[in-house]
Amino acid sequence: MIAVSEQLEMKIKNLPSDPGVYLFKNRDGKIIYIGKAKNLRNRVRTYFQSPQNLTPKTARLASAIADLELMVTDSEIEALILEANLVKEYKPRYNVNLKDDKHFPYVKVTVDEPFPRVLIVRRLEKDNARYFGPYTNAGGMRKTVRFLSRLFKIRSCNLTIPHPTGKEQKVCLDYHIGRCDGPCENLQTEKDYREQVESVLLFLSGHGEKLIDRLRVKMAQLSKAMQYEQAAEVRDRITALESVRQKQKVDVGKVVDRDILAFAREGRETVVLVMQIREGVLIGRQDFRLSSEADEQDDEVLNAFIRQYYNHQPNLPQEVYIPLDLPDQELIAGWLTRLRGKRVMVFTPQRGEKSRLVDLAATNARLLLDEVLIQKKGYRERVAGSVQVLKDELHLTHAPRTIACVDISNTGETDAVGSLVYFANAKPKKAEYRHFKIKEVRGQDDFAMMREVIGRYFFRLKNEDRTPPDLLVIDGGKGQLSSVQKELRSLGFADQRVIGLAKKFEEIYFPDRSEPISLPKASAGLRLLKQIRDEAHRFAIEYNRKVRSKRTIVSALDKLEGVGPKRRNLLLKHFGSFKRIREASLEELQAVKGIPKNVAEQIYRSTH
Repeated sequence: MIAVSEQLEMKIKNLPSDPGVYLFKNRDGKIIYIGKAKNLRNRVRTYFQSPQNLTPKTARLASAIADLELMVTDSEIEALILEANLVKEYKPRYNVNLKDDKHFPYVKVTVDEPFPRVLIVRRLEKDNARYFGPYTNAGGMRKTVRFLSRLFKIRSCNLTIPHPTGKEQKVCLDYHIGRCDGPCENLQTEKDYREQVESVLLFLSGHGEKLIDRLRVKMAQLSKAMQYEQAAEVRDRITALESVRQKQKVDVGKVVDRDILAFAREGRETVVLVMQIREGVLIGRQDFRLSSEADEQDDEVLNAFIRQYYNHQPNLPQEVYIPLDLPDQELIAGWLTRLRGKRVMVFTPQRGEKSRLVDLAATNARLLLDEVLIQKKGYRERVAGSVQVLKDELHLTHAPRTIACVDISNTGETDAVGSLVYFANAKPKKAEYRHFKIKEVRGQDDFAMMREVIGRYFFRLKNEDRTPPDLLVIDGGKGQLSSVQKELRSLGFADQRVIGLAKKFEEIYFPDRSEPISLPKASAGLRLLKQIRDEAHRFAIEYNRKVRSKRTIVSALDKLEGVGPKRRNLLLKHFGSFKRIREASLEELQAVKGIPKNVAEQIYRSTH
């Protein structure tokens, strides 16, 4: 069995047999992996077997576990949802993480307004609007929104219609050029406008055939009533929609809503492709980049993607085709069914047209991955101008493509933390950023704190056989630099290139020089060093505030009568973080299941 501390061993011995989520933490208290289990006791114990029985990735993870935290749920599906939300929030080192998903836009239709608008937004809100997306091709999505807004004359203004005070409103240019029918001046009824919005909703939902059938019926009615101009307008809409549908048509036999998933992997880079087919029409092709360990199993990568993607996907299909069977396939199908309100099937096609579609998606995913790898290679081979300038100004033997910078932040004699930021080719590489909670130093000894952070970071690099940065920057002068040099030599990194950057006069200190040098203020190299130093300072202060905030609220909760570990976990499970507990209103605290109203009032008073 893997060696663990007494405290962790006690937790492992007392694991519950309930479903739930487990959070593994490293020695710094940082969450490094989040998983879900049908039986927490059975699942968590598997990580602490003999290393020979574990996969290489799991063995690395297990060796880094210093503590664990549990959140018990009522069912495995609830555990799956909670896991997806926590992974999205914390992005742990050993989980498969969807890159930059927060930037993907959605189309929002404000159906809760009398005269709805069609908007492009960056996040889902808990309101009564309808959302479509996320769209990885923002340009194509904007083109679609423009096409629909013009075709169905959806207003582009932000006016409240009708005005709450009955104030008279004037039509804008859109009305005069035929792109809006003027609901602001009561030139269009709410019923007629709603009909146009319903058409947009049908198209975005992938039900274009149903929309065209409705428009044909309407055209016939208008023609019969001899309203030929309106009938011609509807005819033009039908023509435009049929043109778009013809370009997207896919032959898939039975007409049902489907998502086709496929992926391609190389090293730590993964591209997943999602083809959205609605009523036999390809309405969208989205591609996502994931970061994962190179030895992660394919089924685990796909499993993790599905949980993160569909956790915030408002437009669910009837069927999901995947390229391989998953360990949680039935559970995922049940979860998607619950989200959609109707049955969703998840399966792996073996032959025929459905299998061909999965193969087609896989081919496209491979092409996209090749593009990513080519771009990365080109990026690695290019040296930023500021990096080249820095090499010349500091008289370095080679360009410092990778630069790490360390800073310390503390409040008096408490909550001391360190930060390390990492830049590759003059750009921040946030996956390599590191936080450190100072453990070995008491009082305000910046030299000792800097030594501790450098020691822990380079000790880890040595153990994991990883390449150190080309240049290490210390926020400080000659004293900090000498202290750090001793630590580096003791760990076998005597050749590590390191400099100190003092804040007061932006002077640069070298280990082998008694006097610092000053670079011109306009120097691109100095600007780069200051940018990296300021980023390390920001990162350290941010972590210091987080540590203080967490300590303050945990301390406040622990002091309250009636609030023990169980109720504290209930609060954390409900709100997701200590910050949200602190910001919660009294009504929100009273709504937590298992928290009595008088206890909720105590918590509210203590946190406000």
